Amino acid sequence: MPQQLNLTVDAPSSDRLDRWLTGQLEDFSRSRIQALLKEGCVSLNGAVCDRKSKFNVGDQVCITLPEAETFVPAPEDIPITVLYEDESLIIIDKPAGMVVHPSPAHPAGTVVNALLHHCQGQLAAMGGVERPGIVQRLDRETTGTLVVAKTDEAFDHLQKQLDEKTAKREYLGVVYGSPREVSGRIDRALGKDPKNRKKQAIVPINQGGRRAVTHWTLQERIGDYALLLFQLETGRTHQIRAHCEAMQHPIVGDGLYSVGRSVGVKLEGQALHAWRLTLEHPVTGEELVVVAPPPEGFVALVNVLRQRAKQ
Repeated sequence: MPQQLNLTVDAPSSDRLDRWLTGQLEDFSRSRIQALLKEGCVSLNGAVCDRKSKFNVGDQVCITLPEAETFVPAPEDIPITVLYEDESLIIIDKPAGMVVHPSPAHPAGTVVNALLHHCQGQLAAMGGVERPGIVQRLDRETTGTLVVAKTDEAFDHLQKQLDEKTAKREYLGVVYGSPREVSGRIDRALGKDPKNRKKQAIVPINQGGRRAVTHWTLQERIGDYALLLFQLETGRTHQIRAHCEAMQHPIVGDGLYSVGRSVGVKLEGQALHAWRLTLEHPVTGEELVVVAPPPEGFVALVNVLRQRAKQ
């Protein structure tokens, strides 16, 4: 049965309708939105519209999505950096710009496509046809450690560790500004930003937000910037990025949460790196600690900021 998405225009906008919709729908590219408009799948106040249709505050936009076709991701010979691998799981160092699993906007070229080739199809069925073995995700422009289960038993065990917070996920990030304190704990619920559906925002739990907790520790003050170590207690979408914005120290290079800011250094992705992953091996029970060295661009950024701070 076709799915319907209903949106209400809640703030004035000078954008065309296709651009406004792209800003509201995180999982849809502009080309996908434009295709839906051309196919007559979008209505404004009950009337079919096009991308140039005028809209105002209070207008109702309805998108009718054709029935989704479940597709089986194809193995693709994409180079990946393996940090650890055995018969139960694999941990890779995900590069910037690589999506973890297929979606309508990214049907190929994902981590799943690469792993299906590398593991010769031996990934856990749990997670679904389009997300086999995926127990955690990283944002497209975030780099670093990513664990994927090869068996259903490993998937169950790893998922339980994440749910019970026994797995330890540590990130390194460069932020704008320098916090006064040397460490802190951010306990602020997150939910969809009502003004930009691609973002997460601080939303009280009684208004639909989900509890999100991030611990951070100052590693180095670098002039007008800082290098922080983050540890996740929960794993919400964009959690570190949204919490950093909320504490007024957004991640450098984050095209969504630090719009309008520039550091004058070309970056691949944002300066956020899943540095170290600590978990219990699902079969042996031994502690498994895997580290992904920060990518060259991250290291180069820190070095440039250090040189500036000395001037």
